[in-house]
Amino acid sequence: MSNIGGIYGSDGSLIAEMSEAEAHTFIERGIITDGMIPKVNACLHALEDVPCVQIANGCAPHVLLHTLEDLPLGTKFVH
Repeated sequence: MSNIGGIYGSDGSLIAEMSEAEAHTFIERGIITDGMIPKVNACLHALEDVPCVQIANGCAPHVLLHTLEDLPLGTKFVH
């Protein structure tokens, strides 16, 4: 959970799904910056034990329910 809706591309659009390689590229290119870097690194670390991890805005109504129901929300990290 975050106060941010997920990872946004350089054009400002929300990225629904991102691979480990894409995350590293976004960090290298300066698209993922500042406080999002530790969040993304934590997600990538969690992928060592689970098949996917998601960043979602914890301020959004029913966000946990939507996440559990696998509804499109935030950015999902996959292998």
